[in-house]
Amino acid sequence: MLNNDIIRRVRYALNIKDNTMLQIFKSMGCEMTHEELLNLLKRDGEEGFEKCNNKTLEAFLDGLIILKRGKQEEKPGEPAHQPTKMNKNNINNIILKKLKIALSFRSENMLEIFKLAGLELSSSELSALFRKEDHKNYRECGDKYIRNFLKGLTIYYRG
Repeated sequence: MLNNDIIRRVRYALNIKDNTMLQIFKSMGCEMTHEELLNLLKRDGEEGFEKCNNKTLEAFLDGLIILKRGKQEEKPGEPAHQPTKMNKNNINNIILKKLKIALSFRSENMLEIFKLAGLELSSSELSALFRKEDHKNYRECGDKYIRNFLKGLTIYYRG
C-alpha cells in the first residue's frame, strides 16, 4: 500500500480539511505548500502526483498525534523522544500503533474497527501486531490489516 493512500484514507476517514493537514505537517517541522499537499493526495498516475516517502508519512502521523492529544511535555531526567525507525518490514505495525495512539483507542476499539471492516481478530492476534520486532510473539502487519483498519475507521467515523 502506498504511503499516499494511507494519508488520503486517514484524511477522508477523519474528515481533515486542507488547512488542518498543513498544520499537522507544520507541527512536525515539515513545511509544505497547499499545492504540494494536493500533489500528495493525488492518486498514482494522476498528473502532478508526488510520491510520499516514509519520513513525510511519519511526520503526518506524529503531527496527527499532536493534533488529537496535544504535545507531550518532556519530563526532567528522561531522554528526548527518539523518532521511530520505519523500515519496509515494520512500517505497517508502526502506522497501526501511531493511529491507535492518535485516536486514543484501546484494544477493544481496535477490534471493533477491524470487525466493522469484516476482519475478525482475537485480542492476542492484535497484541502481536504491537510487540517489538525481537519479541517471540511479534507478528508483521501486512497491507491487508492496514487496508481493513482504514476501511473500518471510515465506517466508524463516517457511517
